[in-house]
Amino acid sequence: MSIIPHLINGERVTRDERRADVYNPSLGQVSAQVALASRATVQQAIDAAKAAFPAWRNTPPAKRAQVLFRFKQLLEENQDTIAQLISQEHGKTIEDAAGELKRGIENVEFACAAPEVLKGEYTRNVGPNIDAWSDLQPLGVVAGITPFNFPAMVPLWMYPLAIACGNTFILKPSERDPSSTLFVAELFHQAGLPKGVLNVVNGDKEAVDALIEAPEVKAISFVGSTPIAEYIYSEGAKRGKRVQALGGAKNHAVVLPDADLDNAVSALMGAAYGSCGERCMAISVVVAVGDQVADALIDKLVPQIQALKVGAGTSCGLDMGPLVTGAHRDKVTGYVEDGLRAGARLVVDGRGLQVNGHEDGFFLGGCLFDRVTPDMRIYKEEIFGPVLCVVRVNSLEEAMQLINDHEYGNGTCLFTRDGEAARLFCDEIEVGMVGVNVPLPVPVAYHSFGGWKRSLFGDLHAYGPDGVRFYTRKKAITQRWPQRASHEAAQFAFPSHS
Repeated sequence: MSIIPHLINGERVTRDERRADVYNPSLGQVSAQVALASRATVQQAIDAAKAAFPAWRNTPPAKRAQVLFRFKQLLEENQDTIAQLISQEHGKTIEDAAGELKRGIENVEFACAAPEVLKGEYTRNVGPNIDAWSDLQPLGVVAGITPFNFPAMVPLWMYPLAIACGNTFILKPSERDPSSTLFVAELFHQAGLPKGVLNVVNGDKEAVDALIEAPEVKAISFVGSTPIAEYIYSEGAKRGKRVQALGGAKNHAVVLPDADLDNAVSALMGAAYGSCGERCMAISVVVAVGDQVADALIDKLVPQIQALKVGAGTSCGLDMGPLVTGAHRDKVTGYVEDGLRAGARLVVDGRGLQVNGHEDGFFLGGCLFDRVTPDMRIYKEEIFGPVLCVVRVNSLEEAMQLINDHEYGNGTCLFTRDGEAARLFCDEIEVGMVGVNVPLPVPVAYHSFGGWKRSLFGDLHAYGPDGVRFYTRKKAITQRWPQRASHEAAQFAFPSHS
């Protein structure tokens, strides 16, 4: 049984530590084991990052960008291998894995602009012979904790930009699918990244707590569930760390009577069932305005859900692969059973799905509920599986109130041809990322990603301009050189520009 190691100071490290099983979810079998870092191993990574920081901080941004450009090229050259590794351990289709990687590469491209985004500002003669400027300086050793659902993309939201800004980085990826994350990190070293600038430690809560408690770690970025996000934010903040913690979601799609229903259904299929719904931006609730809209949507959705091509993730031409683990599949199945007990109408039942040749795989077919109400658990909680719920309302205002009342505010979208309705929706909805006829409004790399309410803990969103602000601190400098041989009297009034 192969052991997936850590990457510390540019070297693979495997100690006699605790280990966890890594599965091939298409087969339902253990494919490898991953070493779970002890506090001593985490400290080794911190020490390596701390030692590498002074030289990397003083490396010109243009030279950092050159390493990032080479890294981007290696990612593109190895995209097939990376997609295979993602699919083997996560279960998502090859096409979905390739799409994830491309969105991650976009963030590397943005980080290549380090000489531009780190320029600061300069003003000459803010006072007599006085110049002022601002300087964006790195924080030091920073860390990222990433989820299983995007083992390539979400780490690439974090460390390329943090490193471009002059920090050194410790990544704690998900222990469920760590191979692609490790492979990508090693490509960064092949691109010429100095040892110690990027370190990868696999682990569980012990590793997370070690990063939170270490005084050398100045900032932590996290993406995952809301309870863990709250924990990391509160524990990190009370230790004086800068924390950016992205939590859970319950994303609604509102469909108005004037919407193009065929296009809306096509969009909803991909947004609800892509990657088996294991996305924080997955659409899990359709809010149909009017019974006629709801009935028409269900009539169109049912045959398409029943026709979903489900199989081993490493195969091509599929719509869905398996869920990431057997335990997670059972959890999602439990939500389906809970919805039935609560009185929702299960229109399409994906339970019990088996794939020929992969009978032990962690498969669950697409599920569709109708007549879901806001008091039901399947409405209130994030399911993170291929389960779509239809809620019926009578007006756009009622739909918006439903969304605004929910504890999560990650993403939402509206299907309509009415510009006035779209503008009202965009202005008044209390959600961080909004789409109009766009089901997955994930911002491009030069904007920033993040939700509202209990979907985000911290002041700054992920990547893009907010990412630069998160991984740097601004220093304001005011400088004056008096003329030689001149004597100046003391001034006791508060200084001004006059």
